[in-house]
Amino acid sequence: MEIVAINQISPDQVILWTWSFITINVTIVYTWLVMAILVIGSWLVTRNLSTGINVSRWQHFLEVVISTIRGEIREMTKKGVDDYVPLIGTLFLFICVANVLAIVPGYVPPTASLMTTAALALCVFIAVPFYGISRNGVLHYLKEYFQPNFIFFPFHVMGEISRTLALTVRLFGNIMSHEKVIGILLSVTPLVFPVIMQALGLLIGVIQAYIFAILSMVYIASATSAQEESHKAAVSEGIQA
Repeated sequence: MEIVAINQISPDQVILWTWSFITINVTIVYTWLVMAILVIGSWLVTRNLSTGINVSRWQHFLEVVISTIRGEIREMTKKGVDDYVPLIGTLFLFICVANVLAIVPGYVPPTASLMTTAALALCVFIAVPFYGISRNGVLHYLKEYFQPNFIFFPFHVMGEISRTLALTVRLFGNIMSHEKVIGILLSVTPLVFPVIMQALGLLIGVIQAYIFAILSMVYIASATSAQEESHKAAVSEGIQA
């Protein structure tokens, strides 16, 4: 086993175990940890669900979280809310838990890795055409890339790529920079100030999870709503003709 921790910029650089072409770094381990917490926590909370008045505090907390997520999604799309909750809710909970666990000594948020944020942004990149195609079909979705004419096709593609990069860099930059600032403060200032910054960092972590989830929903909603309006206009023109 080999451990490397020399002023690393990313937790990807901290190698815990390597064998042949297989490498296990801190990012992978803590990503598995967050996934395990979410899966086991969800199972514990939902194994004894109650529809009555008396519900557990954890079930009540989970219901509040889901209701809040549904409410935010409903603000951006008036229908199909349940279709988006699994993706947007999972993104928010994963990023939020990953960031909040930063209060645990020795823990490094996997969202401080560019690879992790890129993977999350890639999920959104794939989700946009997935929801667009499921709503209006492949042909109508692809047609939107050539609106108002074929000259705009490369610009539409560049827009999809640029906002994916923006999601990646925004989350990575905020979390990574916070971790480095805390490390510097611990070495040059009294303990109380880094503790205050760490508490502030927890709030920033939750806000970053919220922003990532909201932007993801905005991208999906804008794509599907634009296609639906275009589809309705095409249908109405066909009826009038």
